[in-house]
Amino acid sequence: MEEESQRQKKIGTVLQNDLVEVLQGAATQGGMRGVLISVSKVKVTVDLSVAKVYLSIFPNNKAKELLEGIKSNTPLIRHEVAQRTKNQLRRMPHLEFFIDDSLEYIDKIEKSLKGEENPIKDPSILDKRKKS
Repeated sequence: MEEESQRQKKIGTVLQNDLVEVLQGAATQGGMRGVLISVSKVKVTVDLSVAKVYLSIFPNNKAKELLEGIKSNTPLIRHEVAQRTKNQLRRMPHLEFFIDDSLEYIDKIEKSLKGEENPIKDPSILDKRKKS
């Protein structure tokens, strides 16, 4: 995978900061108290046309439901972020949202290392981790 250019990183950072405000604001206005949405990273394609947005959602059991809501509201979110970034970005990239499960993955590794979940004794743990 190629290293991101400075421009890609800069646009990613700009989008990340504004997306946090927009998404957290939308969750709060939508009556979802106690839900924390953080944007763990934003990867912008080389041609700057698509931004892949990775979200960490707490509590974890709300993640799928919230991701669906976010995806169905992508045009609104994109418009809101475009308004905020119009002085910094000429064109607003298309947004694609994903759940960032890296923290969950790290947690699983830590549990395995502590011996709480041993994939050797319980091979079903490995099946859960395989990418679909």
